[in-house]
Amino acid sequence: MINLSVINKSNNPLPKYQTKQSSGVDLCAFLLSDLVLKPNDRRLIGTGLHIALPDGYEAQIRPRSGLAFKHGITIINSPGTIDADYRGEIKIALINHSNEDFVIKNGDRIAQMVISKYEQISFSLTESLDETERGEGGYGHTGI
Repeated sequence: MINLSVINKSNNPLPKYQTKQSSGVDLCAFLLSDLVLKPNDRRLIGTGLHIALPDGYEAQIRPRSGLAFKHGITIINSPGTIDADYRGEIKIALINHSNEDFVIKNGDRIAQMVISKYEQISFSLTESLDETERGEGGYGHTGI
């Protein structure tokens, strides 16, 4: 298990895994007053959290499935990426895809964060690529 250093400037508890096999932790809104997210409105919601990811790791910010399905609330740039060298506050770019106002209160779980290992690569310019069974088959090439 990796230890993640966190500064919490909010009055909410630190994120935690809800079940033993959860891959993500819920992130809570840090608000001084209720916020109304109107239909088709986009807002950047602070969490009060600052993290120090180890080299070779990223944090992916993803929508909460219940908010998306039940209320049409999702993340504009899903998944959002937090790089290992970012030290600013984690903020969530929410959008309301429903036809109704949605009220966000301090402490509401508004997104989830998954920590993932990655590797950087180098790019090599070439004139051709190896052949595969799929080849250039793109969107929908295998049918329904």
